[in-house]
Amino acid sequence: MAFLARFPLSSFCIVSSKSLVIPLNPLTPIRRVVRTFSVSASSSVPPTITDKAEDNSPSSSVTLKSTSTEITPLVTATTTAVSKRWKPICLYYTQEKCTMMDDPLHLEKFTHDLSSGLQVNVADLENVRAQNLDYLLVLDLEGKVEILEFPVIIIDTKTLEFVDFFHRFVRPTKMSEKRVEEYIEGKYGKIGVDRYVIKLYLNSSFCPLTLISSVWHDTAITFEEVIQQFEIWMTNHHLWEPEHGGALHRAAFVTCGNWDLKTKVPQQCKDSSMKLPPYFMEWINLKDIYLNFYKRRATGMVTMMKELNMPLVGKHHLGIDDTKNIARVLQRILVDGALMQITARRSSSSLEKVEFLFKNRIV
Repeated sequence: MAFLARFPLSSFCIVSSKSLVIPLNPLTPIRRVVRTFSVSASSSVPPTITDKAEDNSPSSSVTLKSTSTEITPLVTATTTAVSKRWKPICLYYTQEKCTMMDDPLHLEKFTHDLSSGLQVNVADLENVRAQNLDYLLVLDLEGKVEILEFPVIIIDTKTLEFVDFFHRFVRPTKMSEKRVEEYIEGKYGKIGVDRYVIKLYLNSSFCPLTLISSVWHDTAITFEEVIQQFEIWMTNHHLWEPEHGGALHRAAFVTCGNWDLKTKVPQQCKDSSMKLPPYFMEWINLKDIYLNFYKRRATGMVTMMKELNMPLVGKHHLGIDDTKNIARVLQRILVDGALMQITARRSSSSLEKVEFLFKNRIV
């Protein structure tokens, strides 16, 4: 007799005493355009969910394809478009491998809308300054030994709209399988991305069959593959063309600190036997922008959010959630009238040398 069981965050499996089938067919969901403005970036957020403390020249613009995941009715500035009950994002969906988009129970438990919480009050756009960049790519890597997570969210600098996202889990290449298991468990064990165990009892007898699965183990790919997919994604959005020198077009990366692009990406490229891609040569450190605009220091994302009275949403140190929170801070700073400028630039003659362009900065 077969038993039908559903995995959290995953597709279904059929279990019998003779066979085990777990289909994980990567189905790419159709993303649809969203044009939604509701409440301000400082208030359009659901309740706080946290797990750990914080670690310390213009040219003609291009039209970027604005994509998201679900059609949301247009609302007025006085209407809250965000559900009162916060739901975690489906991480299979962010990897473009969710096979349960038609499952009501799955949709009730997980959201598939990355734009939720990133809507902006139309009235707030009156204070937004004209920027020398059309798009900002918020990036917040996870993984200290090797990169484990590579999430990016695009924000339009004119409308402050959420445009699209790119999210991949990364599989280390220089570590043993045992070390990888320890690394993943230590990193994601408390926030629901590590392996989980389900025991099924067959024929009502105490005969447990242990099934092991996880988003990370099911979807993680090498850093080289991530970069290949990321470049296709950027090309589709007209952000980057390799034949034009490889630099971003009217866009820049935004990070919360210099570590991501100054230190970690070059290290990972070396571990992966890759050349450093040219679009990683410069970036905007949001900490430095924050310091010079508000005239006060903030050592990290959580400090910024506390000072701006913005609740943290999602799982701290889950890269896609941290990236979304940093994007919210970015929206708020833009609403308040800040000008986004490149804060760090790598020397083309010596990749180890980085020039910091702001006199007042967070070291």
